[in-house]
Amino acid sequence: MKIQQPRRSRIQNKNRNVILDAALQEFSARGFSGTTIDQIADAAGLSKPNVLYYFPSKEAIYRGLLVGLLDLWLAPLRELDAEGDPVEQILGYVRRKLLLSRDYPNESRLFASEVLHGAPHMTEVLSEDLHDLVAEKVSIIAGWTASGRIAEVDPHHLIFSIWALTQHYADFDVQVRAVMGEGPDPYAGAMIFLEHLFRRMLAP
Repeated sequence: MKIQQPRRSRIQNKNRNVILDAALQEFSARGFSGTTIDQIADAAGLSKPNVLYYFPSKEAIYRGLLVGLLDLWLAPLRELDAEGDPVEQILGYVRRKLLLSRDYPNESRLFASEVLHGAPHMTEVLSEDLHDLVAEKVSIIAGWTASGRIAEVDPHHLIFSIWALTQHYADFDVQVRAVMGEGPDPYAGAMIFLEHLFRRMLAP
């Protein structure tokens, strides 16, 4: 017999979200090892016992963030459609990834920090979920290349380059803004530049 889990109240859901939002700020700035429960509690405006009521450990909070982050991170690649126009499909992926960096910079930095530390909490997910999704899309891109619908390109390195060129604006935000100064939002110019770059590269 399946045991039903008790439904959370509105205030419980609110407190969990407050804790996760505070933890995201702390983890993205300090990394997993540099963040403490006390720091998360202070950022959330809650007591440490209150935080531990909702999450039994720092690792439980971190894993909760990563689970939600993975769905967010994979969604733009899932939308790559084999039936669509190849160039427009790839450019659409570039746009979605850049907007993801703009709208979710802390999530991007959290993911980057986890990977830079060897992905100890995501090894299985990266080697299974991410690997399988990328393999599926690599096959689509390879088919477009083989049929002459886009220029010859290594599908894996194409995807890696999209990750690097879009996530850079979130992960190195301080550097980008230091170099560009107080001028216009860098994302508008980045969108124009990246669309031009990939459209020329992919043209058959």
